[in-house]
Amino acid sequence: MKINVKNMPYDKVLELPRLKHKKPRKPSAFLAAVVRLAVEPTLRQIKFSYTTERMDLVGDKPCLILMNHSSFTDMKLAYGIFYPRKLGIVTSVDAMSGILGKLMRILGCTPTHKYIADYSLIKDIEYMLKVNKSSVLMYPEAGYSFDGRTTALPRKLGVLMKKLGVPVVTVITEGAFARDPLYNMLQIRDVKVSAHVKCIATEEELKEKSVAELDALLDEAFSFDNFAWQRDNKIVIDEPFRADGLHRILYKCPHCGKENEMEGKGTKISCKACGKEWEMDVYGQLSAISGETEFSHVPDWYDWQRECVRREIEEGTYSIDTEVDIAVQVNLDGVCMIGPGRLTHSMEGFRLTSSDGKLDYEQSPTASHTLYSDYYWYEIADTIGIGDNEFSYFCFPKEKVSVTKARLATEEIYKIARAQKRKRRKTEEQ
Repeated sequence: MKINVKNMPYDKVLELPRLKHKKPRKPSAFLAAVVRLAVEPTLRQIKFSYTTERMDLVGDKPCLILMNHSSFTDMKLAYGIFYPRKLGIVTSVDAMSGILGKLMRILGCTPTHKYIADYSLIKDIEYMLKVNKSSVLMYPEAGYSFDGRTTALPRKLGVLMKKLGVPVVTVITEGAFARDPLYNMLQIRDVKVSAHVKCIATEEELKEKSVAELDALLDEAFSFDNFAWQRDNKIVIDEPFRADGLHRILYKCPHCGKENEMEGKGTKISCKACGKEWEMDVYGQLSAISGETEFSHVPDWYDWQRECVRREIEEGTYSIDTEVDIAVQVNLDGVCMIGPGRLTHSMEGFRLTSSDGKLDYEQSPTASHTLYSDYYWYEIADTIGIGDNEFSYFCFPKEKVSVTKARLATEEIYKIARAQKRKRRKTEEQ
């Protein structure tokens, strides 16, 4: 999938019309039928099946559907499960650019910015449920999973569940990540895909349970590990490119400690600094070609990297300071490349400046609980996305910078900054 790209000076971008809020459209039954027919070949190819639990408590009533996000296949799976139920779908602004975005509007999609507080979205969801009488499909993770586990969820989703007062349904897939992991450069693997569909809360249960209890239900539903699933169920993925791009997730060598010297290619990942190599077997597990296997399980390696980032932050040594190419999005016509600039990241948050001095954007460390990082974004390059409800900035590092590390650091800095804020507030109250 690609996005419309234009080259334009930043001062001209400022003159472009901004994205105007529109009420969500009632989903077109005709277009939904066309989509359902269009996704059928994929559903057959992946031998898609799903199981249900407590869905008799939902019936035909509009509900809130919360689905995990593994790949672009997810939307196809949703139509395989829920058609002909009317679906209003919460979609990222960049995904609704161009002509496709216009069709998605007719289909019932409504745009929002990832990882940014968007209070109008709550009203849009209520409108879809109450006025359009359609169920609402959301991906609470917002971004695709990096390591096959849950991307950090926003806290207090239970507040939204209570406010909406409709049944809450979760959809958790198995095989969707393994078939098309984000790191693997859009190379599709031959994997069967299934899903489990469950009503985790009825209208009555929403009233009875606390926000914390509802959040706990969601955390339980989203406690998955796709690499463990592949290993434990002996799911064979023997494609010769299965480790291509794996360095996007595993950017730090556990043997020598160097960063951004890893390379995933073929069935191996190796460190160009020290020469150590690991083989990825057909079950997704790693083993060192020689010497100790520090981490056989990809998520364990990923967690170790998080611990390293956390330690850097606490010791005051963490920072990103890199030259980037900058794309800006202000509406649904696409993105505008405005030229080079510089991106920095520290405990103070992000700062993005353009080389011509016309752009100077700062984002606080508590602006978002995670970061819009993406691999091979719209087939352009790895990106770090920041911004607000008016401007989205997509930064493409020109140097060796891991967008994965940037995400991990954002999440850890957010936790630390929030804890410091709560501590200050508590001290002031005393």
